[in-house]
Amino acid sequence: MNVDELVRDALREQAAELAAPGPGFADRVLAVRRRRRTRRLVSVAAATTAVVAVAVGVPLLDTGKEEVRPAAVLDGNGVLAHPDQSPPRDLIAAGRSVLAAYYTAEPAVRSDDRAALTRTYWLLDPETGRYEKDDRWSFVAVAPGARTAAVLERELPARRIGILDLATGRVDRWIPVDRGVGGLAFSRDGGRLVATTYGEHPDLMVRMKAGQKEGFPADEVWVPQFSGKSSRSGFYVLDVADGKGAWSPVAKRRDVNGRQDFAFSREGRLLYAQVIGGSDGMQQFYDLAGNEVAAPADERHLRSDVGARLSPDGSLAALGLTAEAKDKSWSEIRDPRTGKEVARVRGAELLAWVDDRRLIAWERAPGPGEYRPRLVLVTIGSEKVVPLSGVREPDDYLETVEWQPVFVERRV
Repeated sequence: MNVDELVRDALREQAAELAAPGPGFADRVLAVRRRRRTRRLVSVAAATTAVVAVAVGVPLLDTGKEEVRPAAVLDGNGVLAHPDQSPPRDLIAAGRSVLAAYYTAEPAVRSDDRAALTRTYWLLDPETGRYEKDDRWSFVAVAPGARTAAVLERELPARRIGILDLATGRVDRWIPVDRGVGGLAFSRDGGRLVATTYGEHPDLMVRMKAGQKEGFPADEVWVPQFSGKSSRSGFYVLDVADGKGAWSPVAKRRDVNGRQDFAFSREGRLLYAQVIGGSDGMQQFYDLAGNEVAAPADERHLRSDVGARLSPDGSLAALGLTAEAKDKSWSEIRDPRTGKEVARVRGAELLAWVDDRRLIAWERAPGPGEYRPRLVLVTIGSEKVVPLSGVREPDDYLETVEWQPVFVERRV
């Protein structure tokens, strides 16, 4: 059984248990409890100036109810939600996207003045539809279809890449490499893998005294190494089927952080990676030989820090947070070729496209106080927000990463 079969079975089971819901069922589903714990938010974002604005420009077409709160199955379009679960225990999926994994991270101390941010993953078992902890891996990239993953062992940089069967939990084979690898990403068709190489651990951290940053919760904290310290050396582009490929060097840059992994462009003919500059989410494209090149016409207005990128049909570009008001947020949708804003959609961070009009986003839960995000389903032209997960409660430590979702495209 695969992820799509699990979704279909869950829908059939839900339908068998319920009377015919009639029109508008998705807008009338049952409310669920939310966690009410309150913790003090300490984050990098708190140390910077928040963007606070009123949504202007393109009007929102649907000003209906603010929030739709679902049961486990929302509709007949393959949408599964668990708004009482954070982190998720059971499958979350919507349209073309599935939550294939999530991870947390915390510092592992290496010496008095050095640590490495270390991840722990929970991977979707496609047979059971549940997320299972798997602490064998330092880095996991899930292939489209959510049945296979590429993995790196605990010590980074790694000298081999595992191809993991998510149903059995076994590594089917290992791909040896001559240079240490710290990051992985699949091409859109799942046939190739880009493996970013580093001379040392890409997530090294240094100690900083609390007095250097207002709001730090301890006398000393671990923070990422500053930009310009990256040991990134290049990348492999590998064929997943046979593991064959070549390594290409990339020139050193001072405007990259410690971890700055490569990813494939939409068409797979180029790679891109984030660079640090005057604007958030800047990106540099490279050809497969490691040379810097101009961005493709339909990707030059995208941001490297917005996971959703282009819509399935390529006609829309998901951009970053553009406005906030009380407990609501909006992000831009642009024409990818002109860069012109064509709409705004609810959500503080756009993570994945569900179809050509709907997306999965992080959006804050209603109520006063600190920023408490949850995964939601949002629609262009609508104010409706449909919770997909429970609230991700902030912890008290800057050094840690609260559960971070990994979405991939579902395959039939």
